[in-house]
This record gives sequence, structure tokens and C-alpha cells, in this order.
Amino acid sequence: MKVEMANTERRVFYNNSGCPVRNVVAQIGDKWSLLILFALVDGADRFNALKSRIEGISQRMLTQTLRDLEREGYVNRTVYPEVPVRVEYALTDLGRDLVKPLYNLVQWAESHQDEINRSREAYDNQ
Repeated sequence: MKVEMANTERRVFYNNSGCPVRNVVAQIGDKWSLLILFALVDGADRFNALKSRIEGISQRMLTQTLRDLEREGYVNRTVYPEVPVRVEYALTDLGRDLVKPLYNLVQWAESHQDEINRSREAYDNQ
């Protein structure tokens, strides 16, 4: 189901599994998914390497978020039959396609960080 326009020409966002905006934003809008996706832009990486590059993420949260991203089709998990077993995570074509428009969001966040911090400070001081 697509996002529909109401009679007032404003979008209606349905609270169901058919809403594409909710489906995508619910997954990538959490605390860790974007960071993992952007870490994988640099290329395939192993679990511990990702964990060391994403400060503050727990092993449990990295595991769960990688599973969620894999389920959505954004990340591919490859197990290499070696001793010891080597596992790598990489963006899929869908994941690489998703990251492209999100890069604009990241650039925007970086260029507006000072302004946002000033706004937060002013609000908190009210």
C-alpha cells in the first residue's frame, strides 16, 4: 500500500505493515542501523571490526541489528568455511541503493550540527 493523499492533499500515513515509509524508517531510524550501514559503505567487514568502529554498541545490539538489516535485505552475511570460521558482512545492492539518499542526510547532519546544538541549548535554558 502506498502513502495516500487525503482530500486535503496531505499525506496519510497508515499504521499498518503496508505503509512503506513506516517499514523503512522503523528499521533504519533506530540508534545503530545507519551507523552500521555507513560502516559497511567502506566494504565488507567482520563482526569485531564493525564493533570496534562503532563506539558504544554492545555485542548483543550489533548482532541483533545486523540480523535485522540482513532480514530487510540491506546486508549480506557470508560464512567462509575456514578454521577458524570467518564471517563477513557486506551491503547488498539494495543496501548500497538505500545508503545513497541517506548520505545526503548524513551530510546535512554534519553541516548543521552546530546550529542544532545551539537550538537545543537555547531550548533547554528556557
